[in-house]
Amino acid sequence: MRVAILSDVHANLEALKATVQDIEKQNVEKIHFLGDAVGYGADPNACLKLINNICDIKLLGNHDYVALGLQNPLYFNQMARESILWTQQTLKRKSIEIMSDFEMEETFLDYHLVHATPENPQDWNYLLTVDDAQINFKSFPQDFCFIGHSHIPVIFCLKPDGGVVVINETRHEAIPGCRYIINVGSVGQPRDGNKDACYLIANTDDNSFEFRRVSYDLEKAQKKMEKANLPKFLISRLASGQ
Repeated sequence: MRVAILSDVHANLEALKATVQDIEKQNVEKIHFLGDAVGYGADPNACLKLINNICDIKLLGNHDYVALGLQNPLYFNQMARESILWTQQTLKRKSIEIMSDFEMEETFLDYHLVHATPENPQDWNYLLTVDDAQINFKSFPQDFCFIGHSHIPVIFCLKPDGGVVVINETRHEAIPGCRYIINVGSVGQPRDGNKDACYLIANTDDNSFEFRRVSYDLEKAQKKMEKANLPKFLISRLASGQ
């Protein structure tokens, strides 16, 4: 079975639509979403509707959580706070209902799915280093955990001897006896220096994983953000993938 796993759309409808078009060509049977449908971008309602329509599993991210009023926006930096306050004012009732049904974490076959970290998901910690991964491998029983949140695609591999290594490959086939934490990257706001949308295809038959990059109409997304008077830094950073 081929499964598309995407995260961190951040109300970027152009990136999401382009990603969905690519997914439609990949012969996938399931689509899972790891959170942060909203925040930063100008199309929270349209993105939530599309995610709700196409995804089998839908998780909450920290921006979704704050948008629902479940956490104080003072938790965010100034620009993220401005964008989430705009988002709260822009969300329709139906969008709030959709997002309220999203889960904090889920399992699928031998996959653990969560937005930030399997250890204490609602703390919204970042999993960025080998040490972070070493701690988090203790928090789920499955062989594979898929995350988002940092917007940086990366594979952490726990070897049978207990060591953790970073694997930077576009495509990787799981090594027998190893366990994995895989960050699927960001659809709507990549931060790995590549401005193209990023998502992952997991193949349950051979336990292989492929990161896919998708170009989209970035200028259109930026113009929408400008029209909504969203912070200029959030607009400009899309072009640099930072």
